[in-house]
Amino acid sequence: MAKFVEMDERIKFKDQAEEKIVGPVILINKFNVHPNKVEQFLKDWTQDATAFKRQQGFVFAQLHKGVGKSSVFINYAVWESMECYKEAVNKILFSSEPQSRLLKYDDNSLIISPHLFKRVAVQGICAAD
Repeated sequence: MAKFVEMDERIKFKDQAEEKIVGPVILINKFNVHPNKVEQFLKDWTQDATAFKRQQGFVFAQLHKGVGKSSVFINYAVWESMECYKEAVNKILFSSEPQSRLLKYDDNSLIISPHLFKRVAVQGICAAD
């Protein structure tokens, strides 16, 4: 199974998902991929993202790759609400037949660091909901 590492040591990802958030929620997921497994990771991520895209409340996702020889990837995904996000995760990742290919890695070649965010308003620069 892939290895999970918290992005913020002060709060666990599972505890973030229990927060009451009004409006959209953003998932940022950092993936450290073994250089020899980048092609496989891209196939697996695409399959997982396709399953999530079909879920209610999915807005969009964008995958980013580190520049140069980096094999670090960042996924930025937006959901209409925390409730929609949680329903999708429970269906895709925690059902009796989990659909995620990324969770099925049988070694530590994939390190996943998910974290949930909400937008912040900064006057003259950023809008919030």
